[in-house]
Amino acid sequence: MVSAQVTLDKNNAITYVHVIEAPGKTKDNLYVLLNYWFTATFNDANAVIKLNDKALGTIIAQGHVADIAQHAGGTSAYNVSISPVIKCDIKDERVRVTYTVPYYKVVRTIGGGWMSALGGGNSRQTQTDENWAIDKCFPFAKKDSHKKTSCKALVMAHAYSNVVMDKIEECITNGLSGNEGSDW
Repeated sequence: MVSAQVTLDKNNAITYVHVIEAPGKTKDNLYVLLNYWFTATFNDANAVIKLNDKALGTIIAQGHVADIAQHAGGTSAYNVSISPVIKCDIKDERVRVTYTVPYYKVVRTIGGGWMSALGGGNSRQTQTDENWAIDKCFPFAKKDSHKKTSCKALVMAHAYSNVVMDKIEECITNGLSGNEGSDW
């Protein structure tokens, strides 16, 4: 069960921490490799990298995953997106990756739920942008008026975190393209 695996940090955000061993790779090698990964993965390093300090060995980036979960409730429909913060602390032969989801970004369409569809869909719809504090969402809050949406968002945020962590580990272990060695 995903909810048993996920806890909130001191800021009430979902946070995962993973230390990746990189035998034989220097801090500088890892720094360049991770910058390359962020640029290739998010297509525009300037838009995503928030802190890039080679001396400290720290890269902090923010991604965006649109519409990771959707749900049509009775009177409203919800589209949930996340903007995870990914921090890499780099040392010789290892990297600590901290992946944090601070909140859910939700587009709520009032009048867009299944009751609207049953009524022919002729009702006027309005959209609102909301940020849902994760500690106010199920399973962290038992009383949640959008429980099904929160559950879907948690499962998909967890799945996406696993994908990102695996991709970073793959990059650190085997390189991004396989031709990063000095034999060229």
